[in-house]
Amino acid sequence: MKKLLISGTCAMISIAEALAGGLNTNTNQSAEYLRNPARDGAIGIDGVYSNPAGVAFLDSGLHVSFNIQSAQQERNITSTFGIPTVAEMPMTAAFGGFSRGANNNGQFTKTFEGEASAPIVPSLQAAYNWKGWSFQLNTAVTGGGGKCEFGKGLGSFESNVAFLNSFGTMKGMLAPGYDADIYMKGRQYYIGITLGAAKKINDNLSVYLGGRALYGNCSYKGYVKNMQFATPASEGQLVPASMIAKGMEPNLERATTAYQQLVANGMADSEQAQELMSNIKAMKAFSTMTEDIVLDCDQYGWGFAPIIGIDFNKGKWNLSARYEFKTKMELKNDAVNSESANNFAVLNKFKDGAKVREDLPALLTAGVQYEILDNLRIMGGYHLYFDKSATQYGDHQDLLDKNTMEYLFGAEWDICKYLQYSVGAHRTIFGNTDEYISDMSYNISNWCVGTGFGVRFNDRLKLNLSYYKSFYDDYNRETNNYNNIGNLVESVAGAETAQQLIGSGALKGCDSFERKNWAFGVGINYRF
Repeated sequence: MKKLLISGTCAMISIAEALAGGLNTNTNQSAEYLRNPARDGAIGIDGVYSNPAGVAFLDSGLHVSFNIQSAQQERNITSTFGIPTVAEMPMTAAFGGFSRGANNNGQFTKTFEGEASAPIVPSLQAAYNWKGWSFQLNTAVTGGGGKCEFGKGLGSFESNVAFLNSFGTMKGMLAPGYDADIYMKGRQYYIGITLGAAKKINDNLSVYLGGRALYGNCSYKGYVKNMQFATPASEGQLVPASMIAKGMEPNLERATTAYQQLVANGMADSEQAQELMSNIKAMKAFSTMTEDIVLDCDQYGWGFAPIIGIDFNKGKWNLSARYEFKTKMELKNDAVNSESANNFAVLNKFKDGAKVREDLPALLTAGVQYEILDNLRIMGGYHLYFDKSATQYGDHQDLLDKNTMEYLFGAEWDICKYLQYSVGAHRTIFGNTDEYISDMSYNISNWCVGTGFGVRFNDRLKLNLSYYKSFYDDYNRETNNYNNIGNLVESVAGAETAQQLIGSGALKGCDSFERKNWAFGVGINYRF
């Protein structure tokens, strides 16, 4: 069960997906963004994040905006693992996949449900404009921003338990039937504080220079325990794995003695010796892989990134661009793990005292705004996240097909002096591949739509109300080596057996990913 818990922790890393942006970055820093995501070319106090150079064109004085957002997400993954018909493949006759789970009703396909939430995500933007200068402050949740819980695990978790049952059945150690308690809960916040200044070069051009300090605070807690399996002698009843392992000890001792005798007689390469060694490995592996594993790890760390921007404003047009450099993040672990977890190299990422790289990628944005009428504006924008160049633990970014891109569109209409309406949308395209995506951490290309109102009480005070919803593409994947179980087979039975099982289709599986995401926002803008 070495793979199970690390799989769960990967799932926790996907909390940031409940918010807008690339793989690791939140771009929705205000209620005005939720009303209309195409804010890169707009001039407003929310531009302290989206267009800081353009904020220099606001009136002199102190401008402040405080916002609260609430995001919710549902994830449904329909997973299939196992072979319904295996009569023509005797080797795989024992591989029943999910169908042998205690609560799966004999089905090879089941749906795993999860929820992620960011119930309260605050942000603050402030700018003091004076004699062509704009001194700015932004504090917000730049990455993460919520919590995620998997009360009944995922297909990648359960498929490992199902494999152990099937493999043990094939070896004659177990009988069809399994169950396990699997739980994961995570929390992830990357809180950014950005300071910078913009300067009007002339009546049409302004530039910006700033930097963001980022504080990361993450927590991962969970367990894989109480694994139970049916045995040939249990008549279908599930037996704790620890008892089964204890009962195997006499067989292990006899097999070891017999193997040693064959070696002493010069028969180490015989078919009998190879079969004994295979059984010895299987019994030892079963004992190790069915131990309870507990994870309790908190992570803390800091990062920093410079930011530059430019804005050109002339007549009915406003053009802008911004570049955020890569944020090098190094998180330090404060962990209290069980002894079993400490013994697994695959959990080194969460070893107490270890330092883990979790960079946020560089980001390039460009925006345009055009004033069709005095009271009607249209906007567009482009985002490029340099995900492939960001260093992450395990460095799987090379599996991405390309960097994440976003195309943004929107419009804003001043209905009257006191009421404003806006609507917008953006298309996010991730560079996913089947090798990169998993049920533990997946992003799906999507369309997002936002709308809302701005209510002006007077020339100084404005209230923003917004709603934002995502519509995700379908994403399906199928593989003959479901969740890389072949690696687990190789570790306990050798490369030849792993290739035979993969080739026969015994380890075939597929996933269908679905997501729902929505958010509400409220903000207050005030000019002193």
